[in-house]
Amino acid sequence: MQTIIITGASDGIGAAAARQLKNKGYNVVLVGRSKEKTERIAKELNAPSHLADYSRLADVKRLASELKQYNRIDVLVNNAGGIMGAREVTEDGFEKTFQVNHLAPFLLTKLLIEQLIDSEAKVIQTSSAAANAFGKKFDVTDLNNDKGYAPLTAYGYGKLENILFTRELDRRYGKSGISTVAFHPGVVRSNFASETNHFMRIFYHTPLKYLMTISPEKSARMLTELVEGKPGVDWKSGEVYSKGKPMSVAFKDDGTVARELWERSEQFVNNVL
Repeated sequence: MQTIIITGASDGIGAAAARQLKNKGYNVVLVGRSKEKTERIAKELNAPSHLADYSRLADVKRLASELKQYNRIDVLVNNAGGIMGAREVTEDGFEKTFQVNHLAPFLLTKLLIEQLIDSEAKVIQTSSAAANAFGKKFDVTDLNNDKGYAPLTAYGYGKLENILFTRELDRRYGKSGISTVAFHPGVVRSNFASETNHFMRIFYHTPLKYLMTISPEKSARMLTELVEGKPGVDWKSGEVYSKGKPMSVAFKDDGTVARELWERSEQFVNNVL
């Protein structure tokens, strides 16, 4: 039985995918920030769960230590993330959008890398078309979003970082057995934008009949298909998908920026490793 770890599993896509995969007989491990919501889903599914707040890298390090109890990690779904409000710096010294959407999952993946290699795991990133809409002016030398911060711009950069991380993870560890893919889930009705006062939060909270949003269950089916798909056959490792097809990325990179993002991220988390 394959073990699938899903972060951001207490709500939205993560919770819906956990239900679908559990119903298919997989061993699902839930990771969430809210103790109440995570434990409620865990009880519903009779599944193990872990807590971590991605705005604290110490939580991520503890989480990685806890996840090493599992003999195998066949799939790691880096799904946790969000749109923030006014610019905020975490206790670790990083802009919160950057840390929650990229740096924390980067750290978790890095801490679990040997386990992932041993399991020939799939690493799946929940990205977004926001990478195209708001990430075109991404500057890898300004990862903390010091210049001209805006919630959607920072979020778009974070989602682009998910794609660049997917590509670089494939470049570095594809030959070691890890397969990696990112996907755009659509605008999903959930608590995803709960931390921002930006107008975009209405797209995630207004009833479906009023806006062109999709249900978490429908979006989760995209994730479930990637989990069950065969790399090299059903999807290409290092690629990003939308509606089952490769998604064009507006930000053009020959691999140089992806490499630099990885190296800078490593430098940022060195004091936690």
